[in-house]
Amino acid sequence: MKLRQAALGIVGTVSAAAAVNSQLTADEFEPPLGREQSTYRWRGFDVAYTELGDPGDPDLVCLHGVNAAGSSHEFREVIEELAEDYHVLAPDLPGFGGSDRPPLLYSASLYVAFVTDFLRELSDEPTVLASSLTASYAVQAAAETDIREFVLVCPTTRAMPGRRTWLRSLLRAPVIGETLYNALTSKPAIRWFLADHGFAREESITDEWVEYDWQTAHQPGARYAPASFISGFLNLDTELEADLAALDIPTTIVWGEEARMPEPSYGRELAEQVGADFVSIADTDLLPHAEAPAEFLGVFRRRKAAA
Repeated sequence: MKLRQAALGIVGTVSAAAAVNSQLTADEFEPPLGREQSTYRWRGFDVAYTELGDPGDPDLVCLHGVNAAGSSHEFREVIEELAEDYHVLAPDLPGFGGSDRPPLLYSASLYVAFVTDFLRELSDEPTVLASSLTASYAVQAAAETDIREFVLVCPTTRAMPGRRTWLRSLLRAPVIGETLYNALTSKPAIRWFLADHGFAREESITDEWVEYDWQTAHQPGARYAPASFISGFLNLDTELEADLAALDIPTTIVWGEEARMPEPSYGRELAEQVGADFVSIADTDLLPHAEAPAEFLGVFRRRKAAA
C-alpha cells in the first residue's frame, strides 16, 4: 500500500509539474529591437535578424552574447544611433531570440560556422561588434571572411567551467528539465542574474528589461541552446590571445569597470598582448552598451574619428 501511495504521489507531482510548465510559455514574442525582422535561411534554420541604416553605409554586424535570455535585444540602447553611421545587421543566434529553436545539441562549432556564414553572405567587410562568448566566435570566423574591424565587449572563450554531459541531459529532459529551466529563468532569477553579472547598478535593471528577457526565455524550444551553454558545450577550446594575435584586424576591447567574469585587468592584459585599444567604462558590468549607452557610443565615435 505504501509503495502504491508513493507511486501515486510521484505521478501526481510529475503531472503537476507538467501542468505548471505548460503555463510558462510566453504568448507572444516582440521583435528585440522594435522593428520587423528579416529571415536568413541557414542549414535548415530560419535565423531572424534586424536591419537598420543606409545600405550604402559601411556594414556593422552586432552579435549578442550567449545566456538563457540572449538576443539582439541587448543592443537596443545603441542600435538607432549606430544606424546613423552604419548599415547595421543584428541577428539572433540560432536557438535564441526570434530565430528557430530546434532541439539540437548546440555546440561552439555550430555558432562559429553560423557567424562565419552570416558575415560572409550578408555583409561586406563589416565592422563587427560582438559580446562575451560570441566575440570569440567572431574571432574564429575572421579566418574565413573579411572583417574590417572588431569592437569586442568583454570577450571570452569560456563562460562555464568544463563540459558536463549529465547537466545538459538533465536540462533537456521532459518535465524535470523544463521545471529546472523554468526556475532558472523565472523573473526573480533573471533579475538576480542581471544584478550579479549583467548590470552594475540596480536602477539599470528595469521591469521592462526583465519582462523581455522572460518572454524570450519562454518561447517554444527555448531551453535547448541554453542547456548547452550552462553545461559548458558552447565554450571554445582555444586561447583568445593567440587567436587575436594571429589576425591583422584593428581591434577595440571594451570592458565594464565593475565586471568580474572576468575582471577588467584580464581585458587590459589581453589588449596589451594583441596590440588592441582598451576602454573601460565606469559603473558598468558585462553590458556597458546597455547600461551606459552614451559612453559606449562615445567610444565608437572616437574610434571612428581616429581611424
